[in-house]
Amino acid sequence: MRLLEEKIEKDGEIIGGSVLKVDSFLNHQLDINLFNEMGKEFKRLFGEENITKILTIETSGIAIAALAALHFNVPVLFAKKTAGSNMDPECYEARVYSYTKNKEYTVRASKRYISKDDRVLIIDDFLASGSAVKGLIQIVRDAGAKVAGVGIAIEKGFESGRKAVEELGVRVESLAIIESMEDNRIKFK
Repeated sequence: MRLLEEKIEKDGEIIGGSVLKVDSFLNHQLDINLFNEMGKEFKRLFGEENITKILTIETSGIAIAALAALHFNVPVLFAKKTAGSNMDPECYEARVYSYTKNKEYTVRASKRYISKDDRVLIIDDFLASGSAVKGLIQIVRDAGAKVAGVGIAIEKGFESGRKAVEELGVRVESLAIIESMEDNRIKFK
């Protein structure tokens, strides 16, 4: 998606050669018009999949998933990283590793909101190692539901995430795939 690539080129910042900082439009301050266009593109890519629910992980995936859900006219469910006192005790759980926080989490989604009848589109902001997406796939499959696909805003194509997800038999569509981040320059695939 050229619009997203242009935004990354204009406002993205490479930190330490491996971290892409996009907090000015993607995961701190949010460019809702861009997210709306991303939602339209996810609908174009997965429109034939009869999606009944979108699943993401808190926090950065929620806004992207919400705008995509408008185009699919379906609810968004997000897996929580912390279980508050109001969290359903009956949950599907998965262990995921956060690349940016260098921390492992148990993410949870209530059994009340996902069932064997669902066809789930997983949406996330980044795909690097694939840990978060694999955790969400596990939750969907534990519920007996169908993973209809994975939609990613930005993929680090030089990392192993896509391969890890595709080895699970799941289709991945990324709106921007970064081939390299060298010499403070981003090269797209």
